[in-house]
Amino acid sequence: MTRPVKDYGDHVTFDPLAEAYRQWQDRWPDHADHMAAVTSVMRVQQLLLSRIEAILRPHGLTFAAFEAMRLLAFSRTGSLPMGKMGQRLMVHPASVTNVISRLEKRGLVTRTPSPADRRVVLAQITDDGRRVIEEATAALHEADFALPDLTPDQAAALTRALHTLRISVGDLG
Repeated sequence: MTRPVKDYGDHVTFDPLAEAYRQWQDRWPDHADHMAAVTSVMRVQQLLLSRIEAILRPHGLTFAAFEAMRLLAFSRTGSLPMGKMGQRLMVHPASVTNVISRLEKRGLVTRTPSPADRRVVLAQITDDGRRVIEEATAALHEADFALPDLTPDQAAALTRALHTLRISVGDLG
């Protein structure tokens, strides 16, 4: 880990994560690397979510709404049961309900009972929803999903490392 303060000539940058690492190293050296890894992942998540949401904001979408609409657009019929959406998006069913409710108010999705089982509610993307999701997807592509400084190889390596992490914390069974 780097020192908490870096001198870049015309300005000095303080890195709070490097300082936390230094403090942990002084007190609990056996745990400093793990603390730094978790803290770094959490900070990167905050930064990326902020960047992604800024890209999606002109389209009136949050990242959660984007994921839900993209999932619907990927489906063969443009519709999925709300419960299945929660499973595929790996979120609580209430989160799916909230996102779909907001999208429905904008006319980007509809909700209807399943013809096969009236107890099941289907979310379906509308034509306006398809237009918005394609525009938002193009904006994310243009911005390299907020990672313009990573090469494709670096992005793939990061994905592999995070996949290993996801497995280690029980995300994939």
